[in-house]
Amino acid sequence: MKLLDIKNEIHPKLYEKLESKITELRPSQEKSIKAGLFENKNLLVCTPTASGKTLIAELASLNSIYNQIGKAVYIVPLKALASEKYKEFKERYPDIKVALSVGDTDSNDSYLEKYDLIVTTSEKLDSLIRHHTPWLRFVSVVIIDEIHLLNDASRGPTLEVIITVLKKVLRKMQLIGLSATIGNPKELAEWLDATLVEDSWRPVKLKKGVYMDGEIEFY
Repeated sequence: MKLLDIKNEIHPKLYEKLESKITELRPSQEKSIKAGLFENKNLLVCTPTASGKTLIAELASLNSIYNQIGKAVYIVPLKALASEKYKEFKERYPDIKVALSVGDTDSNDSYLEKYDLIVTTSEKLDSLIRHHTPWLRFVSVVIIDEIHLLNDASRGPTLEVIITVLKKVLRKMQLIGLSATIGNPKELAEWLDATLVEDSWRPVKLKKGVYMDGEIEFY
């Protein structure tokens, strides 16, 4: 699928940002679009690393923001990763207001109401929800990166609570989960009430082998 094929489905500003960087969409991106990415459908995208999952999140988030449908929240597991994503989005989309919220967990951060795209961690968002943050009702798209951490003993419960609460509070929210490693994708997609998008394409072919005495034997 060419980027030109979806020109009429995305906001002109978003198309203008993308056309200088990409001309053809990757398999997972095409599958996500066909699965309802632009139709407010929940998606669980399970594809290899570097297969284009971040752009799927951007297409949903920025299309919502540019069309003034609502804010987007991008959830990542680590503060360092949050800072990295924040810098990427600030550089890529200088015309929208991007915020990084990973600090004090004893605040509702009401100032975030002025921002369009909020990058945060699950622990921080959990705190914001518990403090009844006023801007939450304006969120239309929620991205959960590394959603397989639902199975993590320390972080999983918090993430599960967040998803459960958001599903109840934001009835029209579009939820998009991203992961390269999910052991039970069909069950998770069912729980999320999401369409499962799977693909095995990766930019660099993965080979397995054994290294010994300076040589690698592939198999």
